[in-house]
Amino acid sequence: MGSNAKVASRAVPDELSELLIAVAVHRDRKAFIRLFEHFGPRVKSYLKRLGVNDSEADDLMQEVMLTVWRRAEQFDHRKARASTWIFTITRNKRIDAIRKERRPELDPNDPALVPDRDDDPSEAVSANEWRAAIRKAIDEVPEEQARLLRMSFFEDKTHDVIAKELDLPLGTVKSRIRLAVAKLRRSLEDLR
Repeated sequence: MGSNAKVASRAVPDELSELLIAVAVHRDRKAFIRLFEHFGPRVKSYLKRLGVNDSEADDLMQEVMLTVWRRAEQFDHRKARASTWIFTITRNKRIDAIRKERRPELDPNDPALVPDRDDDPSEAVSANEWRAAIRKAIDEVPEEQARLLRMSFFEDKTHDVIAKELDLPLGTVKSRIRLAVAKLRRSLEDLR
């Protein structure tokens, strides 16, 4: 089959792609149930072949299918088949899970994490000035970046959680935060 034949075959969606399109366009629950019944066991089996335990495979499969429901409108049958799209989501969810596993748990009683007391009033004034300067610098960052900064640093949310809450790609969240931090550094250079 030549490359033109492959492109032509994608112009007409297969049955599973049609179900996914029905979910995207009409929020069709019956179509989603059929997708879930078809892909749920396959996604779980795939995850188990990757070495994921049964319980975690169930959890990740649920996350994958929830993402399929939420982001069905991002599916384009001309670029990929439904199975390719769903298994790409599965692979990305597995990578996210591995990254979470590798993050060390912080001990809240660790002396390095306990802030020093500010006994000196001049240090307290200096700290207040620094906080005010940071708030002002954040206000000068574009709102979409400032919102991500607040969620990440003040609300202590992970990039993955932010991406899910705002329905943004994880890479977009990370790059916007990186841009915002760079702008803050430039703004705060004079205070050092």
